[in-house]
Amino acid sequence: MNEKQKILTPRVVLMLTIFIIGVPMLPLLISWQWDWWEAWVYAAINILGFIISRYLAGRQHPDLLAERGQFLQHKNPEPWDKILSPLLGLGGGLIPLVAGLEARFGQVVHFSLVVKVFSIIVILAGFVIGSYALIANRFFSGMVRIQNERGHHVIKTGPYRWVRHPGYAGSLLTYPVIPLLLDSVWAFIPVFFTIAILVVRTYLEDRALKKKLEGYQEYAQEVRFRLIPGVW
Repeated sequence: MNEKQKILTPRVVLMLTIFIIGVPMLPLLISWQWDWWEAWVYAAINILGFIISRYLAGRQHPDLLAERGQFLQHKNPEPWDKILSPLLGLGGGLIPLVAGLEARFGQVVHFSLVVKVFSIIVILAGFVIGSYALIANRFFSGMVRIQNERGHHVIKTGPYRWVRHPGYAGSLLTYPVIPLLLDSVWAFIPVFFTIAILVVRTYLEDRALKKKLEGYQEYAQEVRFRLIPGVW
């Protein structure tokens, strides 16, 4: 079995279809408003962002795609991440789902074009930061775990020079503006839920890496902030 066959298992293909195509399309599928340009933009950014980032990451680190394809099947994830990682995925899916429901049953507000253009720019910036982190870090797994079998070590290059968890920082930038793009007030509820999970997971992951990954304690002294430079 070649490397491509190892990565593209039936399970992985199903997960990609659901989470990479189905979830971004939820606002359109639920509302059935096929002329909703903001929802098309949201779907396009998510789908194309995933394809481009994984293509670039796969060229840099082919084994990383196989690692991420084993989501929830790893033997040694941190026990708390068996709960937090799926919850984070759930929160990310609830945001477009709620936005789609609100569009179907009556939107409360309609944000201006300026606000929506700003939202698109911020979402793209978040994707760029998250993708940069993925490409720079061969150990960017979907589950928090020490990857001894892959020679896990501290990554200090790329966006890891600025914050210790740039992938999460990109998500933190993106989530709050999605409701602005999709004219959804109710979607802010899952946004707050998702950000809370993200912050807790960042804290626990950082603590675990300090304890278990050689050199991370020293790295944390060099790069002081976890998510937001100058804040935390």
